[in-house]
Amino acid sequence: MSEPWNTDMWFTSPWNFDKEVRDQVHFDPNPKLHDVTLRDGEQQTGVLFTKDAKIRIAEALAEVGIHRIEAGMPVVSKQDEEAIKEIVKRLEGTDTEVFSFARCMVDDVKRSVDTGVKGIVMEVPSSTHIIERAYKWDLNKAIDTSIKATQYAKENGLYVCFFPIDFSRAPLEWVLDMLKKVATEGHMDSLAIVDTFGGLAPHTVPHLIKKMREVFPDTPFEPHFHDDFGMGVANTLMAMAEGCQVAQTSVTGLGERAGNCAYEELALAMKTMYDVDMGLKTEKFVETSRLVTGLADVAVPPNRCIVGEKLYDIESGIIVSWLKNAGKDFPTELVPYRAGLVGQTEPKPVIGKGSGIDSIAWFLDELNIKATQEEMMALLTDVKEKAFEVGRLLTLDEFKELAGEK
Repeated sequence: MSEPWNTDMWFTSPWNFDKEVRDQVHFDPNPKLHDVTLRDGEQQTGVLFTKDAKIRIAEALAEVGIHRIEAGMPVVSKQDEEAIKEIVKRLEGTDTEVFSFARCMVDDVKRSVDTGVKGIVMEVPSSTHIIERAYKWDLNKAIDTSIKATQYAKENGLYVCFFPIDFSRAPLEWVLDMLKKVATEGHMDSLAIVDTFGGLAPHTVPHLIKKMREVFPDTPFEPHFHDDFGMGVANTLMAMAEGCQVAQTSVTGLGERAGNCAYEELALAMKTMYDVDMGLKTEKFVETSRLVTGLADVAVPPNRCIVGEKLYDIESGIIVSWLKNAGKDFPTELVPYRAGLVGQTEPKPVIGKGSGIDSIAWFLDELNIKATQEEMMALLTDVKEKAFEVGRLLTLDEFKELAGEK
């Protein structure tokens, strides 16, 4: 019998669905993703997306079912501006909305209006120290420019997501005063909760969201959490579990410095650990990741969760035994989510130092070679010695050569 934590496609933990745990989570009934790959993702050092690449990525994201795409910043280059316009045309009639990104400057907003986007993410520095030290601004400038620019965006029919840079490190009284003025004198349809440097601890996030909701009870919140301490996904998950409506994420965590919250990881965690389905085609996760990281020329660790190229390769002898005994009828006894759920290749044994007797039996069977138990044990010893010699996994030809010597 299927349970939320144990289905044909995944097996997480029943503890996730304990009543005491469930009473602490309050997901919005219609959570959405706002993808920042084409803007923040491209800010990763060395990444450059051409116009054609941006269009390909946008169409792929729409195919996955991403709800909103931040297509770029028109003022960065003519190519970016043209890409945004073309993406707007290509995605017209789909369920994916197209946003642009802009500084809180009227001229920036004008450029965004001209692209035909539905909404705009508007950034301004919000911590006193970064305003004064990094921008060399008077504090009032951050407020004044925000009011003027957001009001102009509203007048021109754009949905405005206000994006206060370095929000999580800002003095609370100051930043709340700033946000109140922008919300009342300017315009703010939604508020990005921005952890620019990834410094929020997971247990801080629910407290922060609750405090912000006391001040802005009717404003949708959009967590934008960086991964400098490896907490981007965890923090975003905590924010969404506290009722935030939109998560700002990127493909495979691409982004400035250590990157952003990886949408694949967030969406899969929500689906399998919280029973919250965002309506995405999860089977396209790997395909889309490889498209984006290929165009970005970014190497992905082979064991990276969900999208790693060798995630389902099995070297450990004990796991090959599990595959042999349970893989066909009970595949989630050896993996927490099935390969097909995310578009991965099915689990397969490989030969190396970590192999066991069942690994040897598996490959001998593949090659239609008969051997006694004693011969297999001797072959296993040879395999381990060969692995030490070459310092890597063995190829099938190398295994075949060793097997032929027996």
